[in-house]
This record gives sequence, structure tokens and C-alpha cells, in this order.
Amino acid sequence: MPTIDRIIDDFDMLDDWEERYRYIIELGRDLEPLAPELHSETNRVKGCASQVWLDTRRVPGGVDRLHFVGDSDAHIVKGLIAITLALFSDRRPDEILATDAGETYKRLGLSEHLTPQRSNGVRAMVERIKADARAALAAEPAR
Repeated sequence: MPTIDRIIDDFDMLDDWEERYRYIIELGRDLEPLAPELHSETNRVKGCASQVWLDTRRVPGGVDRLHFVGDSDAHIVKGLIAITLALFSDRRPDEILATDAGETYKRLGLSEHLTPQRSNGVRAMVERIKADARAALAAEPAR
């Protein structure tokens, strides 16, 4: 999976939105698979027009990080999940909370080229990720 910086660079090199949509779909094909048992109601992201599932795992280490895996029943949405996960996955909860996803989506031009329903779905994914980051911070022992 490419980094968010690589995705931004690739977007800048693509000339039109037809090519960018193809690239978004390609990103979705490269998503880390979500195990069938994780396609559950608990992992379903509410507020998305398509079916979207998001699983969050804490990756222990010197500083805990959150790893996200997602899936959707729609190709373009899987690509949007891939972009969102490139922005947030494997980062510390405080970094996740400090990240302005809207600014990145605006830089990619997604703000102007997504339907209102898809934009609402992306916002729901981001809010779910940030809620998981807040929960992880609250669960951390005091240092």
C-alpha cells in the first residue's frame, strides 16, 4: 500500500479525473484483506451509503499505534478507504487526532469530485477512526 505522500504525488501526475478514478479503484484492489468474520455489524461504519467495514487493532511497541483494515462492497469506496487508511493507519492515536483529513482530501480534489453521499461516507470513516483513537488514548495508562 503506498503512503499518503505517494498517493498525493501520483494524483498530481494524473491529468484528468477519469484517470484519477481508475487510480482510486486500483488502490482499493490493493487493500489488505478484511477477514470474513470482521464483516460484522460492530465493524460496520454507519453513515456510509455503501457497506463499509473498518477493523481497528492496537499495535503494541515503544509507542502504541493503531492499525486499520477496511473493506466495502463498492469499488470506488474501497479506493477511498485505501486513501483514508494511508492517511491514518499505523500512527499513534495523538497523531491521528491531529491529522486534518479534510485538508488532504481537498488537496487531492476529492472534495469537489465526490457525490455528497460519498463525502458523508468518508467523513463517517474519519470520525470512526478518530473515535477509535480517542478511545485508545483514554485506555492508555498514565506515564
